[in-house]
Amino acid sequence: MSTFEPKKPACSASLSRRGARGFTLLELLVVIVIIGLLAAYVGPRYFSQLGKSERQTAKAQVEGFGKALDAYRLDTGHYPSTEQGLNALVVKPADEARWNGPYLQKQVPADPWGRPYVYRSPAQDGGDFDLLSLAKDGQPGGEGDGADVSYR
Repeated sequence: MSTFEPKKPACSASLSRRGARGFTLLELLVVIVIIGLLAAYVGPRYFSQLGKSERQTAKAQVEGFGKALDAYRLDTGHYPSTEQGLNALVVKPADEARWNGPYLQKQVPADPWGRPYVYRSPAQDGGDFDLLSLAKDGQPGGEGDGADVSYR
């Protein structure tokens, strides 16, 4: 019995040398430049979306707190005072007989920028309450990414 050994082509030595040589420095530099161009194009678009998502998160949280404040008012007949703050939605205030909460499932989180939400009752403009996030810049007012996110 003989074992079958396939015949190697005459050019196999040159193929094996060519396959083992790797990439040249020029080829690697071209690939690095292409990756850099892609990152320069995609990076700013990605980070602009990140700012949008923070604002959308703050807006959704402010809307949720506003609805919880409205439920609190329906039960008690008034909104929590500025001193009681948003914590009154989670923990029953000592002087509140008709409190039927908690109105939020979890503790009140910080806004997406790590600062507490601003709550005032009555509102500065004479309304029922002010509820807002001071956004990215942490200052009242602002424009663009620094514009406050408020309820109503």
